[in-house]
Amino acid sequence: MVALAPTPRDTLLSEGTAALYRFRSPDGAGPAPGRAPVLLVPSLINRWYVLDLRRGASLARALVDAGFDVYCLDWGVPEAEDRYLDWDAVVGRVGRMVRRVRREARADRVGLLGYCIGGTLSAIHTALEPDSVGGLVNLAGPLDFSEGGMLAHMVNPKWFDPQVMADAGNIGAQQMQSGFTSLRPTAQLGKWLSFFDRLGDEQRMEAFEALEEWASANIPFPGAAYARYIRELYQENALVRGTHYVAGRRVNLEEIRCPVLTVVTDRDVICPPPAAQALNDLSASVDKSLLVIPGGHVGAVVGGAAPKQLYPKLAEWFARTLKN
Repeated sequence: MVALAPTPRDTLLSEGTAALYRFRSPDGAGPAPGRAPVLLVPSLINRWYVLDLRRGASLARALVDAGFDVYCLDWGVPEAEDRYLDWDAVVGRVGRMVRRVRREARADRVGLLGYCIGGTLSAIHTALEPDSVGGLVNLAGPLDFSEGGMLAHMVNPKWFDPQVMADAGNIGAQQMQSGFTSLRPTAQLGKWLSFFDRLGDEQRMEAFEALEEWASANIPFPGAAYARYIRELYQENALVRGTHYVAGRRVNLEEIRCPVLTVVTDRDVICPPPAAQALNDLSASVDKSLLVIPGGHVGAVVGGAAPKQLYPKLAEWFARTLKN
């Protein structure tokens, strides 16, 4: 059995089903002085440990080893009553975690890295509270939903009403997974063919097992938050249009002034590159970078090439931008 989420961590805060973790170096070494802390914000609908999947495939461990004080938001698994958790509350949770990290690390600002929907939420938080973030990484998170590809087509308002889904409660993990599967219907066949190619290679089999265990542990999307996310962001593209409001405040991406790094993958069908690159197009930052890495939405983050192609470049970027 492969050990998942192997990097030592402490739980700093629990809030409903959510939690905030602080990672520790296995050898007891502390973070390098003079650097702002880094908060990782994973997708709302996947388990957080895709960012700390296994030994040798852990973004969290790579940043800890590079001398950063690293934290991670765990969204937890929504309960039935969380069907009423709305989008404002989800965004607000990111803000509270940012404030707790700043207080814990005694830092004016944090480095914020959001993956998938976590990237969308991190950009929204930064636009609303620009002075709290010293550097923003959008790792395959959609912002311009008109570039959302097949997912945007699936939820076209001509034939899809998200409120009907939400009225039944939380959106189940299997419901969402069926949508992702339909983006590449032959991927399952290719996955199992590659499984047989891996037989006899212990390291590759461990990687396959870890990814399969994570992928089978998807979590529900709170119903109220889902309905608004689909309606306003996908169907109305309100974030790019400047018509998206959170707790009565307009989200203006031009308020983002800190250094930004957008990371896209060249075979991403969940977040096509133009959907994420909108951060660079719309933010007011004078320090904007784009990193294109080979792979798909998940494989590029935890695949065999990630420790060489992704993790060092993120550590280098944070080291350059985060001066506490």
